[in-house]
Amino acid sequence: MATTIYRATGRRKTAVARVWLKPGDGSKVVVNKRPFESYFTDVYLRRNVLQPFEVTGTAGQFDVIVNVRGGGVLGQAEAARLGIARALVSVKEEFKGILRKGGLLTRDPRMKERKKYGQRGARARFQFSKR
Repeated sequence: MATTIYRATGRRKTAVARVWLKPGDGSKVVVNKRPFESYFTDVYLRRNVLQPFEVTGTAGQFDVIVNVRGGGVLGQAEAARLGIARALVSVKEEFKGILRKGGLLTRDPRMKERKKYGQRGARARFQFSKR
């Protein structure tokens, strides 16, 4: 009998995380083929990524495999968090309300604003000289 694998995608800024959840003891969390602790060295980021499990009370029930590309470390962590939350909704539909209330199913739309032509940056202008 094959075990069910739950798959979801999470995005944040330019980071894209593909997440797979497999029923297990929760000890195996792998990010880009590296142990979770060595990829996200900051404790805050690790807690942030695993937040959906704490909110739903499913900590230690799933092994997680994450493939994440693009962006920085924080963007990648938040993309992984969204992917895990979406995968948990596919596990059990009752989690949707809990995760929504915790703000874990909302895709953060904030992106870097592009640089405009004739300007130094997105909003910053070149210095104006009257004379």
